[in-house]
Amino acid sequence: MSQNKYWQNFGQVSDPEKFQKQVQDEFKEELPFEDIDGKLVDAKAPRRDFLKYLGFSTAAATLAASCKVPVRKAIPFANKPENIIPGEAKYYATTYIQDGDVIPVVAKVRDGRPIKIEGNTLSPYTKGGTSARAQASVLDLYDMFRVTHPKRKVGDKFEETTYEFVDKAIAEGLAGASGVVLLTSTVVSPSTKQIITEFLAKYPGSRHVTADAVSYSGMLLANEASGFGRNLPTYDFSTAKVIVSLDADFLGNWMNPVENGIGYGKGRKIDEKNPTMSKHFQFEGYLSTTGANADERFTHRPSETGIVAQAILAGLDGSVAAPSIADAKLKAGIAKVLAAL
Repeated sequence: MSQNKYWQNFGQVSDPEKFQKQVQDEFKEELPFEDIDGKLVDAKAPRRDFLKYLGFSTAAATLAASCKVPVRKAIPFANKPENIIPGEAKYYATTYIQDGDVIPVVAKVRDGRPIKIEGNTLSPYTKGGTSARAQASVLDLYDMFRVTHPKRKVGDKFEETTYEFVDKAIAEGLAGASGVVLLTSTVVSPSTKQIITEFLAKYPGSRHVTADAVSYSGMLLANEASGFGRNLPTYDFSTAKVIVSLDADFLGNWMNPVENGIGYGKGRKIDEKNPTMSKHFQFEGYLSTTGANADERFTHRPSETGIVAQAILAGLDGSVAAPSIADAKLKAGIAKVLAAL
């Protein structure tokens, strides 16, 4: 009879004691644990324990799903409008105005709460289109982090207060005052403008100052200095043969992207009425939606936008001196634009 001993794996020879423990375990494979970052930790779990935990989790989830969902009661109208059926949506035509973006929209309202924004198909210039910002604007109404109370500065911090306190403090501060400065964002409502006018009329020497987070004051001043009046232009991209954009994302978030996009799409579509497609050159410092759709895209530093504009103007009519441009690719791009124009 042979006296040879056969072993199953190297672990049986190197660590017999550990091997014997594994033999006693029905499930030999140990499952590793992972932490939140996905890295393996030193702890191990036998397959049997893993199945126990999995079974317990499944049973707990089933039990939780079978529990009754707490009832939440909807608050009814204090003064219910006519022709309103609870749960049935109504649609109201309105206008989205934000940062120079003006879009006729239709708001879907259920039980007095706007829940969806869509474009107004009756609009002659947006044709029912909307922008991403207009679609997301309804979320502002349900922002849990919005300011819900007036605040006053106490030391280096702002503390919540009441409207009664604010009204009293403002009235006391305005008593006998003159030269009041009212600072607001751009106001487009005629009713609000009338209220502001009546308010400032009570305080001689007062003035109304507007400031916006996204401002087009530079364009307003430039148009006024050029003799076109203090106005913002609108662009008809459908008839343009060559489009040169200097760091303006007119298809993304610059001025009226919906109206711009409709005209841009018409100019880029070839048909019997439009046998040639418009040529689009984009100069920008970062990749934008407009730049991604351009035929020719040239990058530069944001601080070089004025230099690019000066170089193009110098090449067109020579009214200004041509600047020195070291970037060969940027210089070649300007030459392409001048050749196309």
